[in-house]
Amino acid sequence: MSVNLSAYNRINEQLLPYNAKLVAVSKIKPPSDIKALYNAGQRIFGENYVQELQEKQALLPADIEWHFIGHLQSNKVKYIAPFVSMVHAVDSIKLLEEISKQAAKHNRVIRCLLQVHIAKEETKFGLSDEELIALLESHQQQAARFANIEIAGLMGMATNTDDMEQVRTEFRHLHTLQQSLKQRFFADTNAFTELSVGMSGDYTIALEEGSTMVRIGSMLFGARL
Repeated sequence: MSVNLSAYNRINEQLLPYNAKLVAVSKIKPPSDIKALYNAGQRIFGENYVQELQEKQALLPADIEWHFIGHLQSNKVKYIAPFVSMVHAVDSIKLLEEISKQAAKHNRVIRCLLQVHIAKEETKFGLSDEELIALLESHQQQAARFANIEIAGLMGMATNTDDMEQVRTEFRHLHTLQQSLKQRFFADTNAFTELSVGMSGDYTIALEEGSTMVRIGSMLFGARL
């Protein structure tokens, strides 16, 4: 077992003042490692690959809250729709529609985060600010098409850099955007309150800049082989 329980406890202590949630990123880790962290009290786990998530979900306790945090293809949604709690990286109206359609087949509502491109790298997925607003306008105008999803907030990945001030600026921009869009599109609802930013290398900055959900893997499970 390669689970670092002292790191787990320390991270939870750091999250407490911010009332933020820990998504334990368990991709490519064996079910035994997930169970060890589950036994320590963790309930939210994040996976990047559909087939791997399906296999693990069948083997592990039913009260685990599974979050899909990778890039999700529309034709794969049906495989995780029966059980997934949240999809972190929705970057198109087409994908949002498909999640709602597949969730309806199971009489479920799946919470979704819209991924915004905040990094300097071109390789990262995500909506521009303009695309994000257009998507939310479509969602508002055609609500019936999205009856089985809840847009819970925004998700982003900072630039891969040692310049922590740049990272902070990117997180702050996303938090400001989330707050303004909450007022514009979701003022009368309890939705759109989540901000999923921050990973092992920058989660403390993310918390200071408004993150409600941090995605941490290597600190808990060790580096990927």
